[in-house]
This record gives sequence, structure tokens and C-alpha cells, in this order.
Amino acid sequence: MEFTMGGRLEVRITPADVGKRVSVRRAADVRGEAAKFTDTVGVLTSWDGGVLSVTTKNGESIRIAESALVAGKVVPPAPARRRGPAASFGELARATARAWEPVESELLGDWRLRAAGGFTRRANSVLPLGDAGLPIGEALGRVRRWYGERGLPAYVQTATGAEGTQEALCADLEGHGWRREVTAEVRIAALAPVGDLDADISAVRMAREPDEAWLSRYQRFETPGPHVLKVLGSGPSVWFASVPGDGPAGVPAAIGRCVVDGRWAGFMAVEVGPEHRRRGLATAVMTALARTALDEGASAAWLQVEADNEGARALYDGMGFATHHSYHHFRPA
Repeated sequence: MEFTMGGRLEVRITPADVGKRVSVRRAADVRGEAAKFTDTVGVLTSWDGGVLSVTTKNGESIRIAESALVAGKVVPPAPARRRGPAASFGELARATARAWEPVESELLGDWRLRAAGGFTRRANSVLPLGDAGLPIGEALGRVRRWYGERGLPAYVQTATGAEGTQEALCADLEGHGWRREVTAEVRIAALAPVGDLDADISAVRMAREPDEAWLSRYQRFETPGPHVLKVLGSGPSVWFASVPGDGPAGVPAAIGRCVVDGRWAGFMAVEVGPEHRRRGLATAVMTALARTALDEGASAAWLQVEADNEGARALYDGMGFATHHSYHHFRPA
């Protein structure tokens, strides 16, 4: 990372650069005669009272004392990703939201407040795709009251790491005492290679609705009430895949869900029983769902995977999925 000009370190950013992508170097530690430096790249989200805040692509807000800054410059947006289909943040955010429709929702300006009895944060959080139409503090107060009236924790879903994402909103949330609880990646890929994977799909069963057996493998709730079934069934064209287990209980060995929405096929709820892993069942489920989506005219794929789920990330790496952006759920501290 080059900061020098004529052999000298230079700080070439000012408070006027708030909102731009920057690269900064700060003195992190000084022991004896050796100075240690730390480099940070992200969006400059504030510069107040002698302190800079830089929000990274992973949604982390880094606070840097102006006195510790030894170099800095504005840098161009991250280069466009070459793997997978072209997609804007707004298009993907709306497509992923349609796959997890809430039971009820309400607009606050361009923010959509969503609730579904607490089943999945994606259907029980604010989707802020624009301006709330209120000062941020007042908007967040409205959000807390709305969810409080429903006996639910207040969450705001944000995104970072791509053109048009919400680094500034992340910084605003942290400034008002909200903290990240979950970070996940939205990954995309061409759909045809997923459908062409070398997988035995002969045992995969496809259905339009989840039966009791499918729900018994998808253990994300105690009792699958009507709100759970409504969320799982939401989307333009929904498919459920399952691989029967070999035990008497009737619990599938593996399951998956796919929502076909125009050119997009979204994959979710891909789960394999611990005793059935490393047999290629997750790949078989993904392949069967992808072929069904291709038959319906889809050409691109997306999925969401939590940042610390190393096994799933490795699986999707092998299928050609690349990270488009990260998303986060913020909750009042």
C-alpha cells in the first residue's frame, strides 16, 4: 500500500472527504525505537472532535485519533468482481428480501419495518433502502417502539462492501448505541454451473410446500406455527427439496429451499443431518434445486452464509459462489 509522495508519508484526506473510500495508516504502537503501523481501507464515515471513523467492508467501524494518523488518501471503489453475474446492491437486496417476506410490515419513509413473530431476523428487521424521512435518532426511536409493541427485539439490517452499500448508516447506528449481532455474506454465482455439478440427485424429492418431515430437519423453531409457514412459503416460486433418511423416524437426511424470482434463484435452508455429512448430499440438494430453477428460466444464483460458517463457505467456494457484499443485523446495546 503506497502512501508516499517523493519519499514522504502524507495525509491527503480532510473532513471534506467523509463518505468517500479511503486508505489510512495510523501509528498503532510505539515501543523503544520501532513504530508499528496499521493500515485500514473503508468508507470515511465521520471526522469529528479529532477522531475519524472508517467503516470497513465487513461493517466494522474503526475509530482513529487524528493525532495517530500518519498517512491517508482517497482511493477508488473496490474493483468490480469478475466472478458471477453482474448485480447491483439494490437489486440483490430486494431479491433476497422477497425470499423472506414478513407476516406484517410498515413503511417509514424508504425503510421497511418487518415482523413475523420472531422467526428469522431477515423477516423481523428493518430493511433501510433509502431515507427514513426523519432524523436518524427519531427514526430509531420509532423503530424501537414498533418492535416493542410486538414483543420483538428491534433489528436494523445493513450492508457493506459494495457500491451503494450502507457504511454511513452502520456508523450512525453505532453512534446511537446500536451494535452488530450477526454478520453474513451475500454470495452470487452463475446458475448453470451449479445445475451441472456431478451429483446423484436420484434420491432428491421436490415439493412446493414443506411437509412435517422437512420441517423436522429444519430445526429453527420449537413449533412451526402459521407465521413460520407463511415466511417459508413466501416468494414468487418456491421449491423445497429433501433426501429421505435411512432411519425409522422419518427425518430427512438433507433438505433445501429455493426461491425462483425472475433471473434469480435464491438458495437457503440447506441442511444435512450430522450423521449423513460428507456424502455429497448438500451438493445433490443444490444441484436438484438449480436444475428446477433453470427450467423456470433463472440464470443467476444467490445465497446467504454467516461469516463464521467455514464448512458452508468452503462448499459454496467449490460451486463458484463469490461474495457480493456483507450484511449485518444491528440491535440496541
